[in-house]
Amino acid sequence: MSRLRTLTAGVVLSVVAASLVTASAASAAAITTAADGLDGTCASLRVYNGSSSVGYVVRSGSGYGFTSSASAATAFRLEATQLGRYELFGTDGKPAYQSVVGFILAGDSYGDRADFTVAKAGDRYRFTATATGEVMGSFLFSLGAAGSTSTVALATATGCYTPPDIDPGVSGTAAPGVDSSGRLVGTIDAHAHITAAAAFGGQMHCGEAWAPGGVQQALAGCDTHKSLNVGALFEAIVGGTDAVNSPEDGWPTFGDWPQHNSLLHEQSYYRSIERSWRAGQRVLNALLVANRAICELFPYRDTSCDEMDEIRVQARYLYSMQDYIDAQSGGAGKGWFRIATTPAQVRSIAAQGKLAVTIGVENSEIFGCREINGAAQCTTAQIDAGLDELQSLGVSGLYPVHKFDNAFGGTRFDAGLSGAFVNLGNLLSTGHWWTATSCTGPADNEQPLANDDLVKLLSLGVVGVPAGTVLPVYPTGKICNTRGLTDLGRYLIQKMMDRGMIIHVDHMSVKTVQAVLDLAAAAHYPGVTSVHSWADPAVIDRVLSLGGFVASYANAVPEFLSEWRTNRAGPHGNAITGYGFGTDVNGLGDQANPRPNAATSPLLYPFTAPNGTTVNRQVWGTRTFDVNTDGAAQYGLFADWTTDLIQQAGADGPLLRQQLMSGAESYVRMWEAAIAW
Repeated sequence: MSRLRTLTAGVVLSVVAASLVTASAASAAAITTAADGLDGTCASLRVYNGSSSVGYVVRSGSGYGFTSSASAATAFRLEATQLGRYELFGTDGKPAYQSVVGFILAGDSYGDRADFTVAKAGDRYRFTATATGEVMGSFLFSLGAAGSTSTVALATATGCYTPPDIDPGVSGTAAPGVDSSGRLVGTIDAHAHITAAAAFGGQMHCGEAWAPGGVQQALAGCDTHKSLNVGALFEAIVGGTDAVNSPEDGWPTFGDWPQHNSLLHEQSYYRSIERSWRAGQRVLNALLVANRAICELFPYRDTSCDEMDEIRVQARYLYSMQDYIDAQSGGAGKGWFRIATTPAQVRSIAAQGKLAVTIGVENSEIFGCREINGAAQCTTAQIDAGLDELQSLGVSGLYPVHKFDNAFGGTRFDAGLSGAFVNLGNLLSTGHWWTATSCTGPADNEQPLANDDLVKLLSLGVVGVPAGTVLPVYPTGKICNTRGLTDLGRYLIQKMMDRGMIIHVDHMSVKTVQAVLDLAAAAHYPGVTSVHSWADPAVIDRVLSLGGFVASYANAVPEFLSEWRTNRAGPHGNAITGYGFGTDVNGLGDQANPRPNAATSPLLYPFTAPNGTTVNRQVWGTRTFDVNTDGAAQYGLFADWTTDLIQQAGADGPLLRQQLMSGAESYVRMWEAAIAW
């Protein structure tokens, strides 16, 4: 029997079988929705060659054939992978993919060839394999690559496969995002790294905030992070996890991660962000994060470690994330996740009841402005061009100094084993270790290498130092970085003020931050902020005195409450009308751990969120999350954490609730004042 006769016989037999198991299309209605609004559609596919019908698509062997019977057509679920792009699931859950030999076959999982770009063609559609450009149609009597005249008519069907997803676990009607006076009503996460999956070369972080193939692709485990592999060793250094027992069972069991200290695994999948938004969050400040030295220490990567390249990659990731959520929500502009580049846009987005996503930048070598043994590696012209580029990406604020000393100033020190790791990075970035002197009053940390942390780090064998390097010795007790604000740093701060950009003062050394705040005070500039507990109370009070915005690191509940009360008790504490939290999610920092007394004083489920919605435990696959036992293991649990925080505040609860729900308004007012300066 010839190949053509074999294929034809297979199609005839499959039509008979399919008629017994597929949904009836007898009363099907034509689908003419816009091409970017087809997500979740259950449809039969009828292929046309020009004006002539080839037939309805039906499952046939390992692929698909055609039948003239509408009632025998296979029902396909269209699942958006991006705006105007879809994965096509048959009733058995297998996705159609464009094979290398021309046929469209049934696959096992999402991949580039299981992605089809869809465009309107009159009252029909043109399906094109996104990876290859081949148009879906008739190929050797089967479904496959065809000519440009091939189109597909869609009609409603039933019995479609439903792919796995994550429910936010929030119900009920939320209070409005703005009040009758136009003031924002909702919380703000002023410091989050939801694009970290695209940072550090693209492989140091395991998991994605979104992926074309949905949750199964986004939250799969990574071989590079399995027991004793380099990812597990890195995570043990930064998070204290178990490098020996790291099975990497992501979706659907999640026995290994996410945990509150699994810092190299995705903690902000978009359905979790959706949970926090539905429970009252109105602003999320997404900080694009980069670190060349740390990126180069990790042996696997698929993007450049140049920090500006990392920023560009993450900006594209963030805008694509917005598009993906649009695609999941009915089309362009219809999603709940909206990027805002001006305060007016934040207010408009909140008025629609959606989440406003602002963009910031946190990296150590911004614009390539390293210092090597004290010599700046950039010019004022590079600073001007860099600020132009950042603003073109929608960036509203940045950290002039992050983990390492740079051409703008000195850094505030980390401590412990992670401090040793960062100090090593400082050596690789600048050519020198941190330099410190004893100090009184505000300090940059206690002696950062107590207990021989650097020796312990080097003994792990993951990272090393250049030959001949002498380990540093520091004074005991409080120490301060000897480096302060440089001339280039003063130039950057002035240019940021001229542009109305938000100056993030966290991570600056004591000498650097005092000089920056002196400049802002002399200019009466309000656009300064400290948002994740990397500044001492004296700095916080100076920020408040300038009209700046303050938030605390969303760590353990008792610590957050203590810091909030301390800041309120300062000389300018009465300036706090709204308060925020900074999750630092995906930012190499522990998330909130379970409260020590949660067993005897738990948050009870379901609970009522500050905006009036009802919140149940969130389920990922087969794992159910509970803030009492998991802390803030993933972003959705900040809805739970916020409610628990207010409850644990006791008599201060009503005031804390009011200030948290005024946090978005307070931040935007600061931003508006900076632009109007």
